[in-house]
Amino acid sequence: MSVTEIVTLITAALGVFGGGGFFVARATVRAARVTTAAQEAIARIQTEPQAEAQRFAVLQATVNRLDEDNGQLRGRVSRVESVLRAFAWTTDRWAGQMHRAGIEPEPVHPLVDEYNRAGV
Repeated sequence: MSVTEIVTLITAALGVFGGGGFFVARATVRAARVTTAAQEAIARIQTEPQAEAQRFAVLQATVNRLDEDNGQLRGRVSRVESVLRAFAWTTDRWAGQMHRAGIEPEPVHPLVDEYNRAGV
């Protein structure tokens, strides 16, 4: 047996019995990294709709709360406007009674005068 044949047999034996382990290990590590990255990407993709749904639920709850608050405020404003109209009507009646009795009432507040002229 020649030296070339012996080297060939040793190389073949090392390849069969783990001589290529270094390259296999590198390939295994790379495969593990790729697999991990793919699993993380899949996890992100799967959690994105859930996160979007949670954000939408928070937004919907906020909109519902604001709608309720606005409804309450509209009711209160309507009530205040009604009371103001009733008060203005009552005050006008009293001023008319004073005029008929010959009593001159105090001049109106400038804001009331502006409202009477401009309507706002």
